[in-house]
Amino acid sequence: MSLLRRTKAAWRAFTASYDATSTGRRSRSWGGVNGGPNAPAASLPTLRNRSRDAVRNDPLADAAIDVAVTNVIGTGIKPQFATSDAGLNKDLAALWLDWTDEADPAGQLDFYGLQALAVRSMIEGGDAFGRFRLRRPEDGLDVPLQIQVLEGEFCPAEKSEMNGANSIISGVEFTPFGSRTAYWFYREHPYDGTNPRMQAGLPVRVPASEVFHLMQVRRPGQVRGEPWLTRALVKLNELAQYDDAELKRKQIAAMFVGFRRRPVPEGMTPEDLAEAWGGGAEIEDGIGHVSLEPGTMQDLEPGEDVEFTAPVDVGGNYEVFLRAQRRLVASAAGVLYEQLTGDYSQVNDRTFRASVNEFRRRCQAWQHHLAVFQMCRPTHRQWMAAAVLSGAVRPPRSMTERDLLRVKWVPQGWSYIHPVQDVQSQQMAVRNGFKSRAEVVSEQGYDAEQIDAEQAADNARADAVGLSYDSDGRRAVSDPTKTTETEGV
Repeated sequence: MSLLRRTKAAWRAFTASYDATSTGRRSRSWGGVNGGPNAPAASLPTLRNRSRDAVRNDPLADAAIDVAVTNVIGTGIKPQFATSDAGLNKDLAALWLDWTDEADPAGQLDFYGLQALAVRSMIEGGDAFGRFRLRRPEDGLDVPLQIQVLEGEFCPAEKSEMNGANSIISGVEFTPFGSRTAYWFYREHPYDGTNPRMQAGLPVRVPASEVFHLMQVRRPGQVRGEPWLTRALVKLNELAQYDDAELKRKQIAAMFVGFRRRPVPEGMTPEDLAEAWGGGAEIEDGIGHVSLEPGTMQDLEPGEDVEFTAPVDVGGNYEVFLRAQRRLVASAAGVLYEQLTGDYSQVNDRTFRASVNEFRRRCQAWQHHLAVFQMCRPTHRQWMAAAVLSGAVRPPRSMTERDLLRVKWVPQGWSYIHPVQDVQSQQMAVRNGFKSRAEVVSEQGYDAEQIDAEQAADNARADAVGLSYDSDGRRAVSDPTKTTETEGV
């Protein structure tokens, strides 16, 4: 057997075990394209435009983004400073809290509002950028730093070229070693025609140290993100058209219209009829328009007749079909169907708990991999550098930079699904040493040291006036595994 025949036989033997590699009748029209992680960058503007159009006009698309932003950011992912100096941690927390109200150059949002804005822009447009803006001392900021959130359009995805030894891929400049060294931005939004300062100039180079880039990385080597609704855009568009068509069918079916045909008197010409009866229907380009309104009686001209279609009613399948399609949309957007639609009629307590726990794990991954690592940590480094250089923070001389930058980012806590059971399980976990009390407090989005200080103040105030409460941790607490008759009510 020749080498060519042996090669073909080996290839057939290899592909025979994979149905997805067959080229038969079922797979003949299945055309897969082998593209790199940045090959779709050319279609990014179209994807972004369609995603923004869906969010503007489709309530499902807008609700999907709101659900994701609410659960990933909520009221904010907040820092808990963890340097080796407890007094410095307290001062840093107070300074950070004062600065959050000054973080937005426009003065519309605090830092946590900027978090939500950046994440929403990333989900809707594929990626979002933050430009760190250092300010002068005379600007009067607690820390001379502000953050300008930029949409993905500011960085031209079509800009791919060489800049000396560096390569520019989709508006991001890389060193020969593959590290990001700069971003290229337009000075103004390139599609904001209402801005009187709009300049149709070329993008300018901004060092990567002055920028954070928020995007979901789906493939190694991917440079730009894609809108999270990408896999749902076609279905959203077609589903909206179907729903509109069904609504129009219902409107037509609900029209009860009567037609009155009048005899033509002998000897009257069409001109006489038009003058006597007020003319016929409005004519436009040779087409007569007769408006249908409930409860009307429509006169017809002599010889005219009307034939109506009888649209078939979808019956009880309409709701089932919409529910199935909306589940696919929710799955493509990464949220729960119940969250997307507000329809909880198909779930019970167990299935809802299982689905919510799975969704929360997904949100925790988004929080850590995206919001914290790509936005919060770069912001904290820039904030600390600006605070130290401006004299707002004076760390001990012996403290290293690594120690100064130690921080724990804590998202907003999840609401209890079963408050009594959830709190009791946390209490048992702490008592049995499975987790610390500080970790339980952090999971709820609070600081254990702050809670301890508040409890101490509450106890001191109660002792001063001779009051005693069950909330006093110095009192003996009953076994949490034992319930009273009223706890299950």
